Amino acid sequence: MALSRAWLSRPRGAAGGGESTQLLPQVSRLVELPYSSSDDDDSSLAGDTDLPAAEQDPGAWCPVPPKPGPFSQCVRYLAFLWNLLFLLLGLLALAVGVWGLLAKGSLQGERLAPLGSDPMLLFVLAGLGASTVSLAGCLGALRSSPCLLRFFVGAVLTFGGLEVLGGLLLLAARHRLRDALRDALLLCLLRYQEEPDLRFLVDEVQRSLRCCGLGSYRDWETNPYFNCSAPGAQACSVPASCCLDPWQNGTVTNTQCAFGVLRLGDVAAGTVVHLGGCVAQLSAWLRGQAGGIVAGAAVLVLVEAAGVLMALKMLGDIAPVGARD
Repeated sequence: MALSRAWLSRPRGAAGGGESTQLLPQVSRLVELPYSSSDDDDSSLAGDTDLPAAEQDPGAWCPVPPKPGPFSQCVRYLAFLWNLLFLLLGLLALAVGVWGLLAKGSLQGERLAPLGSDPMLLFVLAGLGASTVSLAGCLGALRSSPCLLRFFVGAVLTFGGLEVLGGLLLLAARHRLRDALRDALLLCLLRYQEEPDLRFLVDEVQRSLRCCGLGSYRDWETNPYFNCSAPGAQACSVPASCCLDPWQNGTVTNTQCAFGVLRLGDVAAGTVVHLGGCVAQLSAWLRGQAGGIVAGAAVLVLVEAAGVLMALKMLGDIAPVGARD
């Protein structure tokens, strides 16, 4: 140690002074190196403490949505199955309507004019509306999409409002319902031979209610195919569904059982066909079925309300997660 001090304390001009001047900076660097490295480490540690909270704890800024509870999961799956059922029913109604239009040729170019009055168009519109709304409900429940769920809720509430409005209008115009029913039956009577579905409907009404025509069996004289001036074997006749016994041998419909009935008097015709009209019979049947109609409307409202409540429950589960995000 004494030798090293003597060596370092030698004058600058002495021999070996150049080497001493070179060693001093190196020694100073060797002495300062640990302190500088420790300062860097301290500064790096201080910098680490100043990092944003998002880098220290990513979960603080990107929270994981909580897993829905068992009740929420049950509501979600139930809403999906609920809407899937009505989606299948809507597609079935749509298929029946399209099949009916194609079978009768109503979609052909020469028959586009009476398309608006075709009863099968009601199946097409009802099936298309029900399948569209139910598909939105299915996808909304499956994907937890707020947009689709809001569309489903709005569409169901709109349909429900229209149903209530229609019921109130029918209730207010119940005295005019008989006239509207007579006009509808008259249209069916006039187009009996042209529309297969109208013919099926009229035959079912006349056969089940045991009636014929609107007010009496003679109303069929207004049909161009059944009046006495029409050519063919059906002149002065009425449909076979007016007959007291329309069956032949109990199994096959006798299509000629009412031929020439309009040429007979009321007494003779009464032994072959029903003389009373269907308007009075149908009005009495509707009054007797008022309880069933009200019950069916109530069930429909409950079904729609259940779908809306399930959709609102899912929207309520989605809203808190969206607010945290």
